Amino acid sequence: MLDPFFRIYDYLVANSNPPIRRKLMDEIDWSDRLIAIKGGRGVGKTDFLLARAKEVEAADEAAWEKSQMKRRKKVRPRTCLYINLNNFFFTEHSLVEFAGKFVKAGGRTLLIDQTFKYPNWSRELRRCHDRFKELHIVFVASPVMRLVEDNRDLASIVKMYNLRGYSFREYLVLKTGLKLESMTLEAILHNHASFARTLCEQINPLDYFDDYLREGYFPAFMEHKNFEADILKQMNMMLEVDVLIIKQIEVSNLPKLRRLLQIMLETTPCPLNISSISEAIDTSRATTMNYIKYLKDARLLNLLYQEGKAYPMKPVRVYMQNTNMAYMCIGREFVKQDIYETFFYNMVHVYHKINATERNAMFVLDGKFYFDVKASTPERGCIRPTAIGNLQIGLGNEIPLWLFGFLY
Repeated sequence: MLDPFFRIYDYLVANSNPPIRRKLMDEIDWSDRLIAIKGGRGVGKTDFLLARAKEVEAADEAAWEKSQMKRRKKVRPRTCLYINLNNFFFTEHSLVEFAGKFVKAGGRTLLIDQTFKYPNWSRELRRCHDRFKELHIVFVASPVMRLVEDNRDLASIVKMYNLRGYSFREYLVLKTGLKLESMTLEAILHNHASFARTLCEQINPLDYFDDYLREGYFPAFMEHKNFEADILKQMNMMLEVDVLIIKQIEVSNLPKLRRLLQIMLETTPCPLNISSISEAIDTSRATTMNYIKYLKDARLLNLLYQEGKAYPMKPVRVYMQNTNMAYMCIGREFVKQDIYETFFYNMVHVYHKINATERNAMFVLDGKFYFDVKASTPERGCIRPTAIGNLQIGLGNEIPLWLFGFLY
């Protein structure tokens, strides 16, 4: 039963060559027995699982070389396996049954893709966790799947992590081959000038920044000649699968969701006029707010709230989730300020809570760091930390915007 899966696994691992080690790989506690990797479409979740498979295989091979068992057996036990739950095999066989066969054959690490396509996935994962004490399961999940909220099967046992698209740092590593470490927000605030000066002795980050904003967030830029077509495909899949199917919305409402997304592409970043949008997509205000939340959950939008406020209240402003998506609006003349704000939000909210503020500052992070975002340096200077889009090397409160792409 396992042989066909191992053949597929061996082919995928042999032909998977991740161009970069993702920072998330070092943030996960791999000793946990049930790990979820959530991520939007197109950010490389499958490649991430296969990269983990390679690391497990390498560790197992090293342990095998040192073990006494090698003297008794010539073939190393197969302890790691990647499976895709869209395989028709799982229409007649349960995940628990499969995991049992795998463990009996010596399996210890099971990497699972397309989890949402399997009925009762959370219950089955719980049973695997409880029954097979030596088995470590890593599965990828759509961002709209509620793994902890309202999920009694997994809430107490799953460790959840988020995989994002490429940061600007990762993009530079891919483009230049340089070894570049990430920075904390505090390091950017206090050491941005010295860091930027050192890096600029090797490259000018601004030579790469505009290209990143247009096509660097999604790994597809390395593989597809028609990058825009691929991103549009991913955005449609987010609507048709992540929102429509997983959220169990009637297919007849898909045109309304598509129209809503087009309105967002045309206008973000912007405040929300719920009445106007509701009229445009022919639905109620409450349903419109629900749809906006679904687009946010699917990682199509980012919502900016004032401190202490959250859904179902109306956000202060709405942004596209990343700048690559923002550029998908045909015919729109983009203002650099809008793109720069979208980039700043997308980079900082990975590790920091970002809110609007009633003060003059544009953003507040973690309730204590106040920031502005500007396309260029103001003539009178900056009275608070300001991320500046066209700045190569900063000074004092004037911080290059590109540096916030080094947070991960």
